[in-house]
Amino acid sequence: MTVSSPHAPEQSDAATPLELFFDLVFVFAVSQLSDHLLADLSWHGIAETLVLLRAVYGVWYATSWVATMVPADEPPTRRMLLTVMPLGLFMNAALTGAFTASAWAFVAPYLLIQLGRTVWTVVYAPNALFRAHFFRALLWFVAISPFWIMGAVADPDTRLLWWALAAGIDQVGAWLAHPMPGRWLHSEHVPFASGHMLERCRLFLLIALGETVLTTGVAIAAVPLTPMIVVTGTVALVGAVALWNLGFGRTGRLTLRYVETTSDPVRASRYAVGVLMVMVAGLIAVAVANEEAIGRPLESGSVILNALMYGGPLLYVLAQAWYFRVMLQTHPRLRVIGAAVLIVLGISTVAAPRAVALAVATATLATMAVLDQE
Repeated sequence: MTVSSPHAPEQSDAATPLELFFDLVFVFAVSQLSDHLLADLSWHGIAETLVLLRAVYGVWYATSWVATMVPADEPPTRRMLLTVMPLGLFMNAALTGAFTASAWAFVAPYLLIQLGRTVWTVVYAPNALFRAHFFRALLWFVAISPFWIMGAVADPDTRLLWWALAAGIDQVGAWLAHPMPGRWLHSEHVPFASGHMLERCRLFLLIALGETVLTTGVAIAAVPLTPMIVVTGTVALVGAVALWNLGFGRTGRLTLRYVETTSDPVRASRYAVGVLMVMVAGLIAVAVANEEAIGRPLESGSVILNALMYGGPLLYVLAQAWYFRVMLQTHPRLRVIGAAVLIVLGISTVAAPRAVALAVATATLATMAVLDQE
């Protein structure tokens, strides 16, 4: 299938084998982020995981965006991807120790990727508009690099403050398309293979959904297989299936139609990338909550655990609702109602056994998935 929009260059929507190979590094990253949160199931651990997620996801989406703009089957892009891959592997390997002994092992490859790839993009961008945009992006990255470095040399608690500041500025820059005084990205009618970028986003969403399935399997394998474990594990898997349907069913079809016909495929793709990061954060929370519930299904829950168990799906559906309303101009009634129900049930089941809380959350998601039809 090729992109049908008159504003998109001729490029297949399908990811190339090299892009799929590149994504394997980030399968590992999502698993590392889940492990980091499991090791410190607290508000502090959640904050650390969000900061690390923003950095890791920033590397993935910016590199994937560039490989969409300058197709991955072109020799310079192949060389760029194959250079980013080993750096990304070492960066992701350091995630679980980034706030202890491995700060530099994380920050050094991260900065090399972000700065080096952006310089590469300024050189190889296909038109003057993109060259000017990525030059501004380079200035943003240079400006926030000292915050990452200051965090690496600071103690762990102060490190979180420095890195949160850097990640927050980075997110604002990405959301606003890295503006400078008097210089903004005006992307309407700019050619861009939005169908290909959407497919890259769908594949990353599958990576995050895969983590929920993986952690469910790991949790089941780690304990004796009792009837309660069978029931709880099945409930967790049903929840993953419901989230898959909410992400790839009606939502996927509506988004694909929109990005293929919009006059501003760059803006549609940028916003889709932003929404995806929130959805991935939600799925990491779900994966951790599933593992905790399966490991000790009859224990009472906690505020932190319910924040993950219900807050993860809440982020997932609210991010979709925002995209439906702002970009697709469709009223996301089901997702708004579902989000309200998740909030009420999440508060109501704090003291319930973990298996019960998980079953209630899954029933809510399954109901939404059944109702989410065109």
